[in-house]
Amino acid sequence: MSAKPKILISDSLSTQAVQTFEDMGCDVTVSGKLTPEELLHIIPEYDGLAVRSATKVTPELLEKATKLKVVGRAGIGVDNIDVNACTRSGVVVMNTPFGNAITTAEHAIAMMFALARHIPQANASTHQGLWEKSKFMGTELTGKTLGLVGAGNIGSIVASKAIGIGLKVIAFDPFLSDERAKDLGVTKVELDDLLAKADIITLHVPKTAQTENMINADAFNKMKKGVMLVNCARGGLVDETALLGALESGHVRGAALDVFAVEPAKENALFGHPSVICTPHLGASTQEAQEKVAVQVAEQMANYVVDGAVQNALNTPSLTAEDARKLGPWIDLAKQLGSMIGQLTDEEIVDMQIEYCGDAAGLKHEPITNAALAAMLGTKFASVNLVNVRDMANQRGINIKETRTDSAGDYQAVIRILVTTPAFSRSIAGTMMAGRPRITEIKGIQLESTLGRYMLYITNKDQPGLIGAVGSRMAESGINIANFHLGRLAQGGDAIAFLEIDSAVSDEDLNILQSLPQIDRCTFLEFPEMSEA
Repeated sequence: MSAKPKILISDSLSTQAVQTFEDMGCDVTVSGKLTPEELLHIIPEYDGLAVRSATKVTPELLEKATKLKVVGRAGIGVDNIDVNACTRSGVVVMNTPFGNAITTAEHAIAMMFALARHIPQANASTHQGLWEKSKFMGTELTGKTLGLVGAGNIGSIVASKAIGIGLKVIAFDPFLSDERAKDLGVTKVELDDLLAKADIITLHVPKTAQTENMINADAFNKMKKGVMLVNCARGGLVDETALLGALESGHVRGAALDVFAVEPAKENALFGHPSVICTPHLGASTQEAQEKVAVQVAEQMANYVVDGAVQNALNTPSLTAEDARKLGPWIDLAKQLGSMIGQLTDEEIVDMQIEYCGDAAGLKHEPITNAALAAMLGTKFASVNLVNVRDMANQRGINIKETRTDSAGDYQAVIRILVTTPAFSRSIAGTMMAGRPRITEIKGIQLESTLGRYMLYITNKDQPGLIGAVGSRMAESGINIANFHLGRLAQGGDAIAFLEIDSAVSDEDLNILQSLPQIDRCTFLEFPEMSEA
C-alpha cells in the first residue's frame, strides 16, 4: 500500500478543511505560523502546501520542496505565490475563484450604499453626539447608471444585485460576449463610454500589466462630475495620487476602497479624506466565505494528489476526476508514443504535431498532448512533468501543433505524432485496443504491435533471413521474444521489425544485432510499467 500524500497547512484553515483532507486520503500537518526559515526546513517532506495570503511561495522555497506537487490558495489572489517559478518546478498552483464571489460582490454593493448615504461618516458623527442631519444629504441609487469594469464571476453577481435594486448596468469586459451580456441584463460598452456615462463605477478585474493603474488621471478626466468609485477587486488598479486629485477638485464625489496599492495599508494619502471610505481588504472576510474556500481548496488539492484531477489551476489545464478516468488510457498511449519518439530521436526537435483522428478528435486533447510531450522530453530531461512541459518546450524552441480529423483509417480512433528535426521527420501512430495501447504505424509503415516494457525497434530491407538471424541471436543471449511484428512499405523496400522481449538487451548484444547484414538500425526501447486495464 502506497503512503498517503502529505499536506502542509501553513496558514489558518478551518477544521472542516483539515477533515476534508483526511477523509479524502491525505496525511495533514497544521503548522501554525512559521518563519520562512522554519518552512524551508520542513517543506521537503510534503506533497502539497495549502496557504492563504501570509505564506510566501518563493523560488527559494520551491528549490527545497523536492516532493511538492501542488500549492493551493484558499482564495483568489496569488500575489504571495510565484506562479512562474512553480511552473518551472512542475508544481501545480490552484486557487478558489468562486468560493468568495458572493461575499465580495455583497461588499461592493454595501460600499455603494455607504458612499451614496455617507453611512460611515454619519455613524462617526452621531457617536460623537453631533446631530448633523443636513451635512449628510445622500443620493438615491435607484435609476442611476452603474459602470461595471469586469463582468466575470464577481462582476456578474454585482450586476444581478445592482439590477435588483433598480440600477441600470453598463459593462466593459473584453471577454464579455453579446449573448452573455444579454443574459446578465447589462449593456456592453467600451471603457471610454463607461467612464463617460456611469454615475457609479465598480472594478472587478485582476491586477495585470494591462490593468495596473487603469483608473488614472486620464480616466478621471473622462468621468462624469460627481461620479462615485468603488474598488473591492485588487490594489493597484487605481492611481491613488490621481484619485486624491480628483477628490480634491470635486470631480469625484466619493470613493470606497477595500484594497490598496500597498498592503497592509498602514499609511495612505487617502486616509482621513472626508469623501473616502476605507476597509482593510474585507471583500472575502465572512465566515461563510472563509469556510467555503478552505474546504474547496482542500477538495481540489486532495483530488489532485490522490486521483490526478486538476481544478482551478493557474498553470496547467483543468482535468476533472471523471476526465482523468476517461482519458487515462489515452494518456497512457500518448506517453508510450512520446517516449518511443524521444528514445529514437537524438537530434534537436523543432516541431511536434499531434493529430487526433476519428473518435480521438472528440477527446479533451490538451492533457494528452502534454503527456506525449512530457514523455518525449523526459527521455532527455529528468525534471520534466505535465506542469512544466510547455514551458520547457518553449524554452527549447519546440513548436507544438494539434490537429483533428474525422478519419482514422482502419481504426475507430488514432493518435499520430509527427516530429521534425533540422534533418528529417519521424511519425508514429497508435490506438487503444481492449484498454491497452497498440502501435498502428511507424514512419508511414502500417504495423500493428502491442507495447511491452522492453522492445526492440529494427529498420531493415525487406529481404529473407531477418527473423531467423534475430531469433538466433536472441536465443544465444538467453532473451525470450514475446511478440514479433513486421511491417513494410512495399515488397523488397523499407521494412520494420518491432519485437517485444522479456528482458533488457545489453550494449554488447545490441552491437552484435546491429552488425547483422539484414539490419540497418537496431534500437533498444524501454517503457514505463503500464497501469492495469
